[in-house]
Amino acid sequence: MVANISDASSGRRIRFPTAFTILFALIVLVAGLTWLIPAGQYQRTYSEALDRDMPVAGTYEQVEANPQGPLDVIMAPIAGLYNPGSYEANAIDVALFVIVIGGFIGVITKTGAIDAGIARAMVAMKGREKWMIPILMALFAFGGTTYGMAEETLAFYVLLIPIMIAAGYDSLTAVAIILIGAGVGVLGSTVNAFATVIASDAAGIPFTSGIVLRFVILGLCWVACVAYVMRYAERVRRDPKRSIVHDRKAENEALFLKGQSGAASAPFTGMHKLVLGLFLATFVVMIWGVLKGGWWMGELTGLFLASAILIGLITRLGEQPLVDSFLAGARDLLGVALIIGLARGIVVVMDAGRITDTILHWAELGVAGLNEVAFINVIYWIEVALSFFVPSSSGLAVLSMPILAPVSDFAGVGRELVVTAYQSANGIVNLINPTFAVVMGALAIGRVPYERWLGFIWPLLLILTIIITAALSVAALIA
Repeated sequence: MVANISDASSGRRIRFPTAFTILFALIVLVAGLTWLIPAGQYQRTYSEALDRDMPVAGTYEQVEANPQGPLDVIMAPIAGLYNPGSYEANAIDVALFVIVIGGFIGVITKTGAIDAGIARAMVAMKGREKWMIPILMALFAFGGTTYGMAEETLAFYVLLIPIMIAAGYDSLTAVAIILIGAGVGVLGSTVNAFATVIASDAAGIPFTSGIVLRFVILGLCWVACVAYVMRYAERVRRDPKRSIVHDRKAENEALFLKGQSGAASAPFTGMHKLVLGLFLATFVVMIWGVLKGGWWMGELTGLFLASAILIGLITRLGEQPLVDSFLAGARDLLGVALIIGLARGIVVVMDAGRITDTILHWAELGVAGLNEVAFINVIYWIEVALSFFVPSSSGLAVLSMPILAPVSDFAGVGRELVVTAYQSANGIVNLINPTFAVVMGALAIGRVPYERWLGFIWPLLLILTIIITAALSVAALIA
């Protein structure tokens, strides 16, 4: 995933580093910080409700440094995939989930059902394609606000990208619909068990406290996001040269719409309908499993594996074609799986270097003595900074809420506002966070270079920041 940028003055082309290089450079940078930032730790106490250790406010103390050297840097991506000493740092479950989804899509593609279905959908939606954007973004936002939909979205990119390209848009439009749609839901989490509920429990308040403000933030931000994505998509449809990934148009069409030439006249058979029905049912079961069954990556991976086998048997692909198509699809997403492990390696280095708690302690000291409006805005920006290093919403909640929530009592600010500031900050950062595996994985699937994603989304980030900080400030004043 390399972007070429023309340099008019020299006539040469500047090669922007790949996602792999960017993430490895961040590992090296964080390892360097472990030599400069004092090592420290909070005392921790076990919470039965959250089933994990939580830091205790006021107990920070410096400890013996453990600076990370060259060997630690090399081992970080490996430990990011599988670190037996830290469940939070492990990414092997997500990486395997992505690989199996690739195999699942490979089998579906082999049946021809996706090509025939896309062609039929384009005929049915002709002239109304743009309304898919708000509908889909509403569905993904619902998943984000209710259960923190994130890793699960990786399964949808390979389905939606061909549809958006066939509709006259581009791969970035599809990535934006899913990544921003689910992301704005997480940003405005209302009952998200992995963010709001954990953070509220850690702060010692009911998770329903502050829910009205969170609905307001969710609604305003969702409207802004939908308008922004629809504006870009319509611009691309009218003039494909305005696409941020226009230079990859032919390549992406060949990759994502392979088999589409003539597909419009191809029959949409009963077998195709059955396969797409099973395809849809797999995702319905996935959502049910997460919400009601207590499933996570292991169970979800097994679901997609079983569904791939079932579809292969029903369509009578044959043993060799079934295995070959599964392996081909898995191979297509192998790079995405490796990126996920590399991104998680950054957190591994921070924790091993014992600087995570030090950064949190500096944040604790930074908010002392501020008035209500200043306090809640500083809390927001502290959580923004912490989110770059701790992208996990539950991990950041457990790390920061026991420290920062009690401090709000002295500033006269309700703890529910601190929870809202935390989840809004974490949600907005995870739209661009290179340490967040979902971002880098989504861009890799959509073949969108990271720097182009930043160029696309930064005006929206500014709009969302204004909405969030204005809402937090007003709430702090009237509380």
